[in-house]
Amino acid sequence: MESLRDCFELHNGVKIPCVGFGTYQIANGESAVSAVRNALELGYRHIDTAAGYGNEESVGIAVSQSGIDRDEIFITSKLQNPEHGYENTMKAFEQTMKNLDMDYLDLYLIHWPNPVKFRNEWQTANAGTWKAFEELYKAGRIRSIGISNFHPRHMDELMKTATIVPMVNQIRLCPGDTQDEVVNYCKERNIILEAYSPLGTGQIFEVPMMQAIAQKYGKTIAQIGIRWSLQKGYLPLPKAVSKSHIRENADIFDFELSEQDVQAISDLKGCCGYSQNPDLTTF
Repeated sequence: MESLRDCFELHNGVKIPCVGFGTYQIANGESAVSAVRNALELGYRHIDTAAGYGNEESVGIAVSQSGIDRDEIFITSKLQNPEHGYENTMKAFEQTMKNLDMDYLDLYLIHWPNPVKFRNEWQTANAGTWKAFEELYKAGRIRSIGISNFHPRHMDELMKTATIVPMVNQIRLCPGDTQDEVVNYCKERNIILEAYSPLGTGQIFEVPMMQAIAQKYGKTIAQIGIRWSLQKGYLPLPKAVSKSHIRENADIFDFELSEQDVQAISDLKGCCGYSQNPDLTTF
């Protein structure tokens, strides 16, 4: 991987840029428009949003204002938790497309496997949603389909009725939170792992080992964390608002971590907290 535009290949042959720009908690409006526009200007070609983030409109505006051809930008969005089930999913997808003002999505994900609204029927709700996803995919409305925050038990249930294996599982992956069971399950099935919160929502900056490794390579802690993610075979989705941090997060292709340092970072436990249990979420 030598640039932001180098790609992983999904199991259906679709190419996905190896680093994405995350937009979680960036407010809809000028803040999100500016951040996404700056990311595109600095070379990012992969933008990750979600209906639940409330900023799909801003992503669409930024893409339009960028002057870059739509087919050069990989756009991901996610189904909001209250909208599981076949009919709800179809309506939610159309609303997402209206929000983005686009004709197609590059990747659509089920955001969480077991929302509180469907706690007692999540398997059936997910089966209906995935049926809608598969139809939209086969119709060319979505170029690839996937999941987020799914553990093996959720994926096993999904595959009881699915005819297409998810192409992506987007989960929290950062130093100290490596979710080995989920990672191994996905790798065995050629499901690409996207790493959200690759910097542990900022907690990574307080980790002494990360500080020492950053000093060793003459890089920032953020750059070490994102580089580690790439070398582990994950697709990191760093989020930033300021142009300087957006640029910093992209400057990760002129060095390589040693195998020993990759392993040392991989061996960290809990330094950035742990991901939520998707069966116990309250949303």
